[in-house]
Amino acid sequence: MQTPVPNTMRELVIDGKSLTISDVVETGFGRTRVSLSDDARKKMKDSRIGIDEILESGKTTYGINTGFGALSSVSIDSDKLEVLQANLIRSHACGIGDEMENGHTLMMMLIRANTLCRGNSGARPIVVDTLISMINNRVCPVIPRIGSLGASGDLAPLSHLAMGMMGEGPCNVLDGEGNWIRMTALDALREFGIEPIVPAAKEGLSLINGTSQMCAFMCEALHNLDTLCFASDASTACTVEAIRGSHKPFDSRIHLSRPHPGQRISAARISSLLSGSQINISHENCERVQDAYSIRCSPQVHGPVIDILKESRRILEIEINSSTDNPLIFTDGDIEVISGGNFHGQYIALCSDSIAVACHELASISERRINQVLDPQWSGHSPFLASKEGLESGLMIIQYSSAAVLSELHLMSAPASTSNVPVSMGKEDHASMGATGSFRSMKSTRLLSNVIANELICGCEALDRIVENPGSGVAEIKEWVRAIVNPLQGDRQLSDDTRNLSKAILDGGLTGIFK
Repeated sequence: MQTPVPNTMRELVIDGKSLTISDVVETGFGRTRVSLSDDARKKMKDSRIGIDEILESGKTTYGINTGFGALSSVSIDSDKLEVLQANLIRSHACGIGDEMENGHTLMMMLIRANTLCRGNSGARPIVVDTLISMINNRVCPVIPRIGSLGASGDLAPLSHLAMGMMGEGPCNVLDGEGNWIRMTALDALREFGIEPIVPAAKEGLSLINGTSQMCAFMCEALHNLDTLCFASDASTACTVEAIRGSHKPFDSRIHLSRPHPGQRISAARISSLLSGSQINISHENCERVQDAYSIRCSPQVHGPVIDILKESRRILEIEINSSTDNPLIFTDGDIEVISGGNFHGQYIALCSDSIAVACHELASISERRINQVLDPQWSGHSPFLASKEGLESGLMIIQYSSAAVLSELHLMSAPASTSNVPVSMGKEDHASMGATGSFRSMKSTRLLSNVIANELICGCEALDRIVENPGSGVAEIKEWVRAIVNPLQGDRQLSDDTRNLSKAILDGGLTGIFK
């Protein structure tokens, strides 16, 4: 995702309990200025008092004065606790692969800050203040994407993040012209007057133990899919008109007889976009009785995705407002430190697998509708909408590229959550692979947008060849598409058309015209 220089900023106060997916995505786009609520600051101070009391008592407590993982039975002397936390961060910063996008890093930083400010992690307010200052000044530690198993949290990616907070490693900084500049973390912090942190007891573990990376990827995935569900309905409506298809499959009575919420939403949207169609009137008495499944079953395919999306959003918004490290500190009454497993990313992992399958299905049915438009047997138009058959290929290969994307999505729809690898001498013997899955799902949404863009290109090109006016909503969609993609006037390369329209869809341009 790109991080533009915003014209306006919205204020976002984090409190550990009210962060939304939209807040996270907007922060990734650089459109928020973040601050910490007074209540959250107090909870963090209370939590830290609990840590200090444990240290004063000399009681051996995991994560505070012990080693980690399989080394949790090793006690650490009190004068070495800061070294312990710094060593933890440095040793776990061993990610590999491509760098995370800076927008995703900003999102991850926000989610981590929101988790810590719940006051169950024992981190000082200065830790969250540092994260917030880095977010607000667009200081992004360079983070290799691969390294998390999604079980003991996103350890490796979050360790690279924590390294940046300590003034170690490289950072990317956004300048006033919207360019990312590479510099050392120490120089980046100094440029904005941010003091590097020296992690106190428990703070290193608090920073790196949690589901922040996978949640960042999932926030974009669900944000994109929300837009793409509407775009799928919009492209369906265009295709229905482009092939002079029947409007009857979208009759509300059909969907009330099988009242899945998503199915009803999809059918209602398609029906609304088709309203006022002269094309439909012109072929009321034609011989076509039933359209292909990809047309008349669209609500029954889009609907489950809408329902899965709704449930996934519910789960994700709980997760980004949760304490996901270990152990947790509880200060209501007697101070108690309890070890558990809130760092395990299974909720996000299973959601990510569902979202990947959903993206494949939306792309699959969209590609079939593309075929409907390009095949004269179904559309009544010239083959591939070419003006000069044989001499020109028209939109022939746009279906090929869509089919190629579909193959990519097919491979990416395999579950990530089933690839468990036990680590840490068997102590951490079940992993979610949520980071792998959520990144895959985010990429799947981006790929899906290309197929839907191609369907819109085909549908609008066919509509140009029909004299009668389409439904009023379809007419608005066509006008919007035509502002981005010109009609065919002979063969031309189409990659830019797909790319530009796909980007416009993901940027919210299509949904925006109906708000």
